[in-house]
Amino acid sequence: MEENVTYSSDQVRSRISEAFPTQVRFDSKVRPRRLFMSADKEALLKLCVLLKDQLGFDHCSLVTGVDRCDRFQTVYHITSYSSNITVEIVVDLPRDDPRVDSVTPLWEGANWHEREAYDMFGIIFNDHPRLERLLLPEDYTFFPMRKDCNKGGK
Repeated sequence: MEENVTYSSDQVRSRISEAFPTQVRFDSKVRPRRLFMSADKEALLKLCVLLKDQLGFDHCSLVTGVDRCDRFQTVYHITSYSSNITVEIVVDLPRDDPRVDSVTPLWEGANWHEREAYDMFGIIFNDHPRLERLLLPEDYTFFPMRKDCNKGGK
């Protein structure tokens, strides 16, 4: 990306729509300098590469998991400080195989967020450099933020 280039929310939305016409869907929520979208898990890493390399999104402030009972989700907040825009990306993951590509190779700060989502929900981040428990002991056999987790891991 060229130095000091800024984009409007409409320009970012247009670039994403052109690159991912069916794999990314924009939410109807409207807020200044915010874009809300959902993405197919197969498109997530390519979408993030576009955001970072072509549109100047230089900070990932959030990666978290959500248990929706019938599926898991990962939620990402990624910001371009030069354009003053934050995108929220939601990715649905099947309950029986909650896997998605890691964004840690793009934003090193995502490392701890992805490890926490793994630790609490059991979401696997493909190609993560060190996917292991962060808060709980390695011998725990349950993921405490899952809605199907009984008290005490039983």
